[in-house]
Amino acid sequence: MKIGLTGATGHFGSIVAEALLKSVPAGSLVASVRNPEKADSLRARGVDVRHGDFDQPETLDAAFAGVERLLIVSADGDNDTRIRQHKAAVDAAVRAGVGFIVYTSVGHADSSSLFLAPVHRATEQFIRESGIPYSFLRNNWYLENEAGSIQAAAAGAPWLTSAGEGKVGWATRRDYAEAAAAVLAGEGHQNSVYELSGKPATQGELASVVGSVLGKEVPVQQVDDATYSSVMAGAGVPEAALPIVVAIQAAIREGALNIESSDLEKLLQRPLTPLSEGVSAILNGAKA
Repeated sequence: MKIGLTGATGHFGSIVAEALLKSVPAGSLVASVRNPEKADSLRARGVDVRHGDFDQPETLDAAFAGVERLLIVSADGDNDTRIRQHKAAVDAAVRAGVGFIVYTSVGHADSSSLFLAPVHRATEQFIRESGIPYSFLRNNWYLENEAGSIQAAAAGAPWLTSAGEGKVGWATRRDYAEAAAAVLAGEGHQNSVYELSGKPATQGELASVVGSVLGKEVPVQQVDDATYSSVMAGAGVPEAALPIVVAIQAAIREGALNIESSDLEKLLQRPLTPLSEGVSAILNGAKA
């Protein structure tokens, strides 16, 4: 059985590959990557590395050839670009005769107010319409998305937010990636939708976890969206990205990521990594 991974050299896909290599032979893995030279470490371990670029659909036919199970990791970029790229990947999977697609989606993709949701809603629909059995991994929010705030708190800054008491189901990227590996290598996941989430917590509760790791109080500074945008701009966030970071805060405030689910623990067959451990890893990575 050939398992194909898109984005296998990225932050998420590389962890999926690492997890799979613990349970399946390297020769059964296919890494579809835009830059094959960046996958030398996978090739050295016996993984079949192929050139596959969502922006060059003609490369995907060869990249997906013979693949029975395929992980499509959602791409980066603006919504229109991502929708086009994801459609190219799904169409190529159909041409290649892929038997099962695992797709990294977002929490409550079919109804979420999160600005990212339209991409995932459209892609889930493409996959359903393809007729290929699927598993949608509706990842809530990576703890690593908060690395900037965590590092700022370590440097003495307050925890700045305009999300109010909105809750987020943070979990580590590794937990989400290992769940994807479990679905790819496991059985009985066809036509499934998993809401993958940690225990929802407020910004204040996360700041408290960060404070416990740092051994000091991390004050929470609640502001309005305009002030949040202004402070982020002063911190170096590019102007084009400001509406996005503000939209994330607004969506959290509105409850878009307040999702209670035990699906992640069930797929992992273990407790989730404590947020304190994830915070420590982020801080240690920043110091390395």
